Amino acid sequence: MSMNRTLRTPFRSQARRHFLPRPILFVLLLLLGLGLSSSHAEIDGEHGMLLRVDGAIGPATVDYLSRNFDRARDEGAAVIILELDTPGGLDASMRDIIRSIVTSSTPVAIYVTPAGARATSAGTYMMYGAHVAAMAPGTNLGAATPVQMGGMPESPDDEADGDNGNAENGDDENGDSAAPRGGSAMERKMINDAVAYIRSLAELRDRNADWAEKAVREAVSIGSREALDLEVIDYIAEDVEDLLAQMDGREVKVAGGTLTLQTEGLELVRVEPDWRNEFLAIITNPNVAYILMLIGIYGIIFELANPGSIVPGVLGGIALLTALFAFQALPINYAGAALMALGIAFMIAEAFMPSFGVLGIGGVVAFALGSLLLVDSGIEAYEISFTVVMAVSLSTALVVIGIATMALRAHRRRIASGREQLLSSTAIAASDFIDGRGRVRVEGELWNAHAAASIRRGDHLRVTAMHGLELEVEPMSKTGDDPQGQVRSR
Repeated sequence: MSMNRTLRTPFRSQARRHFLPRPILFVLLLLLGLGLSSSHAEIDGEHGMLLRVDGAIGPATVDYLSRNFDRARDEGAAVIILELDTPGGLDASMRDIIRSIVTSSTPVAIYVTPAGARATSAGTYMMYGAHVAAMAPGTNLGAATPVQMGGMPESPDDEADGDNGNAENGDDENGDSAAPRGGSAMERKMINDAVAYIRSLAELRDRNADWAEKAVREAVSIGSREALDLEVIDYIAEDVEDLLAQMDGREVKVAGGTLTLQTEGLELVRVEPDWRNEFLAIITNPNVAYILMLIGIYGIIFELANPGSIVPGVLGGIALLTALFAFQALPINYAGAALMALGIAFMIAEAFMPSFGVLGIGGVVAFALGSLLLVDSGIEAYEISFTVVMAVSLSTALVVIGIATMALRAHRRRIASGREQLLSSTAIAASDFIDGRGRVRVEGELWNAHAAASIRRGDHLRVTAMHGLELEVEPMSKTGDDPQGQVRSR
C-alpha cells in the first residue's frame, strides 16, 4: 500500500503542473462566456434585422455594420432596418458602409429616429445610398459639405485657378454660383468629388440629385417633411412598425437583382454591438489611442533602461501594438507623428545626455505640437482633446525639469570618489619624508607619496598628482591656503 501511495503522489503533482493557472483559466472562461453571450437568435426569411447607430461614424461602426450585413446575407434575413442618429463621421468609414449597402443582397432601410435625431454630413450620404430612406417626424438631414483634412494654405496659384473655367470656380452654365468662391484648389477638389459621389448615389436610388448637390456645396439642411416633399427620402414613419407597413410591396434594386419587399408585420431581431464592437469603439477613440501609445512608449523605455523589469515591457508592448492598430484606422497626420517622435527622441536624449533642460523642454514642445496635429479628421469626435494633450505635456515637462534639476545638482556636487576626488584632497604626512619620499594619510587611508620639498610628520599637504599608486604632494603653506581650515572642513 505504501508503494502505491509513493507512485501516485508524483503523478498527481505532475498532473497539477499541466493544468492552466487559475487566473488564466478564469480569463479564458470569461472570454468564452462573452463569446457565447454575443451569439444572437437565428434570423431567416421570416425575420428582419434591426441595427442601431448613435454618434459619429468611425471604424467601430464599420465593423458593427459590415459584419451584421454579412450575417443577414448568410442567414437570409428579409430586410435590414438601420436606426440612425449621427452628426457625421470619417469619410473613409462612411464610404466603406455605403459600399457594403450597395453590394448587399439584403435590402437596407435607414430610418432616422427618434424625434430630434439627425443624419447630417456622412449620415446624408448613407441615406442616399440606402435602398429605403425614412425619417421620423422632427428629424433632419443635410449639411454634407466635406471638412478639409490637412489642407495646405492657399497659394497665389490657387487663387489664380479660381478664375479659370466655370468648373473650377463653381459657376454653372447659367452663371449661378454652385460652390463657394475663394476656396483653395484642394477644397474645390474635395467638394467636386463629394458632389459627384452623392449625385451618383441619388441617380442609383432615384432620389433628388439637385438637392443632394446643394447639401454638399451650400451645406443646407432640411426637416423630414420637406425631405419627403423634395423626394430626398421615401417615407415619414412614426415608428419601425409604421415603416414596415409603409414599405411593404415596394420594389428595390439589390446586388442580386430586384426584390419586392414583404415587410408588413415582419418580426425584427435587434442586434446590439457585441464586446468586440465595444472594444473597437473604445480603442479607436483618439484620446484612448493616444494614451495607450504613451503607455507603450514609456513602458518600453523603462524596460530598456532597467532590463529584467519584464512587467513594463510586456504592458508597454501590448499597449503600443493596440495603439498602432487603432491609429491605422484613424486619419493620421504624419507631420504630427514625426513631431511626436522627434519630441520623444529629445526627451530620451535628455535622460541619457543631460543638457540641463534644453533638449527636454524642446522635446516637450515638439511632443505637444505633434499631439495636437496627430489625428487629422476635422471632426470633433475624432480629435485628440486639447485638455488631454496639455495634461500629458505638463506631466512630461515636470519629469523633464526634475531630471534636469538632478543633473544640475549632480554637476555642482563635489566629486566624492576616484582620481578626481584625490587630486582635490588634503593629506597629512604620516612620517618624515626621506629623499623626498614618505607616507601620507588621505581620507583615513595610507598612501605612498613623494614631494620636492622637505616634509615633516604632521605637515598638512595638498595632493597635486597621482602616478599609479603613488601620490605627489606639496606643502599647503606654499599655496597660501589655511591648512587648519581645510582639515576642519573635511
